[in-house]
Amino acid sequence: MKVMKVSYRFVIIATVFVTCLITANIIAVKIVSLGPFILPAAIFVFPLSYIVGDVLTEVYGYRWARRVIWLGFVCNLIFVFFAWVGQVLPSASFWQGQEAYEGILGYTPRLLAASFCGYLVGEFVNSFILAKMKIMTRGRWLWSRTIGSTVVGQGLDTAVFITVAFFGTSSFVPIMILYHWLAKTAIEAVATPLTYAVVNFLKRKEAIDTYDRETKFNPFLVSD
Repeated sequence: MKVMKVSYRFVIIATVFVTCLITANIIAVKIVSLGPFILPAAIFVFPLSYIVGDVLTEVYGYRWARRVIWLGFVCNLIFVFFAWVGQVLPSASFWQGQEAYEGILGYTPRLLAASFCGYLVGEFVNSFILAKMKIMTRGRWLWSRTIGSTVVGQGLDTAVFITVAFFGTSSFVPIMILYHWLAKTAIEAVATPLTYAVVNFLKRKEAIDTYDRETKFNPFLVSD
C-alpha cells in the first residue's frame, strides 16, 4: 500500500473543510428568505464542505477523507464546548450582550445531536459513494461522482438533521428537507467547473490520483 506524504496543499484543503463546517454551524441560526424559499444563512457555505470533501476523496482517497471528517467533528465539538463555557461564565456588569450571545451560540442539545448525526452520516456516505464510483467509472466522468455522491450524501444529511431537530415541532419537515436538499445539490452542480479545476490542479501538483481498491470503508478505522 502506497503511503501518502502529507503536503501543505492537503493541510490547506483540510483547513478549508473544517472552517466551512464551523462557519456553517455558526451562521445557520439566521433564517433567510430567498424568493419563495426559506433557508438557513449557511445554505451557501455548508455545500462547500461537501465540495471540499469530494476533492479530498477524489485526490487523496477515502482513508485521508475519513481522517479529515473526524477532524472536523472534533474541531466542531471543541468549538461548541468552549462556546458553552463562554455562555455560562458570569458576565461583566457593564456587558449587555448575554441574550444575543445565547441566541447565536446557545445550542440546544437537540440541535447539537441533529447537527452531529447529520454531518457524520452525510459526509461518510458522500465520501464512500464517490470512492466506489471512481473505481466503477475507472476515473472518468468526475461530474457524475461529485453530483451523484452529493445527491445521496446531502439528502441523508438534510433528512437526518431536519428530522432530529424539528420532528414534532413543525408540520413542514418534509418541505424543509426538500428545499434544503434541492438547494444544496444545485450549488454542487453549479460549482462543478470549480471542482474540476481544483481536482486537476491537485492531481498534477501532488502527482497522486488515489483509487480505493483495497480500502477498508469502516468509518471508525481512523488509523487505517
